[in-house]
Amino acid sequence: MPTDALPRIGLGTYSDDDREQWRDNVVTALEEGYRHVDTAQDYDNEPYVGQGVADAAVDREDVFLATKLAPGNLAYEDVLETAAASRDRLGIDAVDLLYVHWPADSYAPDETLRALDELVDEGVVRHVGLSNFTPALLDEARTHLDAPIAAHQVECHPLLQQDELRAYAREHDHWLVAYSPLAQGGVFDVPAVREVAEKHAVSPATVSLAWLLAKDNVAVVPKASGREHMRQNIAARDLELDEADLARIDDIEREHRVIDPAFGPWN
Repeated sequence: MPTDALPRIGLGTYSDDDREQWRDNVVTALEEGYRHVDTAQDYDNEPYVGQGVADAAVDREDVFLATKLAPGNLAYEDVLETAAASRDRLGIDAVDLLYVHWPADSYAPDETLRALDELVDEGVVRHVGLSNFTPALLDEARTHLDAPIAAHQVECHPLLQQDELRAYAREHDHWLVAYSPLAQGGVFDVPAVREVAEKHAVSPATVSLAWLLAKDNVAVVPKASGREHMRQNIAARDLELDEADLARIDDIEREHRVIDPAFGPWN
């Protein structure tokens, strides 16, 4: 299995507005047992996320903190400069996991990935991740990186099951970290998910996350800003779906991608 430092369920922190809420949300999540927090330069909330980690009654070394390089910050010098700036905004000694958010804009494998290796060597970053890559782009990245790929973050949920990328993660021994793992609520009305939820007397959110966590090499970072939603999400760690439950969701034929920008490499 990949690095065991990464807890399999984390808190996603993207929002369009009210960035300051993430200070209190992170504190609440850590109180509820989360130990993995996911942010990004483009979320514009790193100072508040970092303050939440600092304010919570949890030791910093027990929290796995990930952020992502913005697509405009992927030239060699920009990677070095902005990664250090993210670390400082987060108020930490080292970023546990730094992703390339999108292989777009200023992304150039030889420059971007060389800079990531340097950041690992300098101790600014502990682990390297990629996000929104295709298998071909992952292959290319592996030829440039000295550091192992610790995680690949992509949209993944019962309506976008990512069989190929999950198989790739197993083959190459890294985490597939599922963002938008509830399809921004899209899974709640899927009959298979609702039926399994009713069987176990839990929420469709809990079932969807438990289905993902039943897969090898998969972690999840659902966004939640309320304590009850955080509790429903983290309850997925304790829900054991049987083979019939898993097969029922595996067999969903409908496919829906929520995050689909024109510059996505699959387009």
